[in-house]
Amino acid sequence: MDVYEAIKQRRSIRKYLDKPVEWEKVSSVIDAGRLAPSSGNIQNWKFIVVNDTDKRKELAEAALKQVWIETAPVLIVVCAEPVTAGRFYNNRGEELYTKQNCAAAIENMLLEATELGLGTCWVGAFEEKMVKKTLGVESKVEVHAIITLGYAAEEVPEPANFPLEHVTYFNGWMGKIKDVPGYMGWQSMKNPARIEKAKEVSKTAGEKAAQAGKEIGKKARDIYENIASRIKAKKEKQKIMKEYEKIYGK
Repeated sequence: MDVYEAIKQRRSIRKYLDKPVEWEKVSSVIDAGRLAPSSGNIQNWKFIVVNDTDKRKELAEAALKQVWIETAPVLIVVCAEPVTAGRFYNNRGEELYTKQNCAAAIENMLLEATELGLGTCWVGAFEEKMVKKTLGVESKVEVHAIITLGYAAEEVPEPANFPLEHVTYFNGWMGKIKDVPGYMGWQSMKNPARIEKAKEVSKTAGEKAAQAGKEIGKKARDIYENIASRIKAKKEKQKIMKEYEKIYGK
């Protein structure tokens, strides 16, 4: 599976099979997070792997009682050390770059899990103090996310995403061109199947439109001929009446 395919197939899974995840896969997912980009390559993240049943239950409670979380056999809690970023980038490093770094690591892990046939969900709604207490996290460390990991017990449909032209500007805010997908080569490079389907749909629609045009044309001709016939009959009647009046008077 290539990266783009993994991006397309990734879903937020909230139902898991009662099946353990092989450690080789867990470690591969974590390693994908380790290899993510970070500001100045400071890598100020830490990943806590949780497979203990009681701790998973406590984390589910901390996550606003989202009990489904504990059904995932593995949880990966993504933490950060903002002070490290602050040394190099001051407040912006602590408040922004740290979040960006962790987000990049999280997405890497989600995509690697998808490639390995695993389901995940990025959970951000939780009481941070409760998570820290459960896992013994130091006060100076931030908790940014809980990632659920396991074999999916549900099939989630493809979400509705905005089209490319809706989210893309050129050379400035609100800078637009007419054909964003075509300009970016998105059609031929990324979605050949979709393009073929679109061509088929277009062809079918064209054929239907042509047939509808023929039918409309035929109906129009029939209406025209009917009107012309009635006009002709009226004229013939008027002509006969005039001849009658000449002979017999009004």
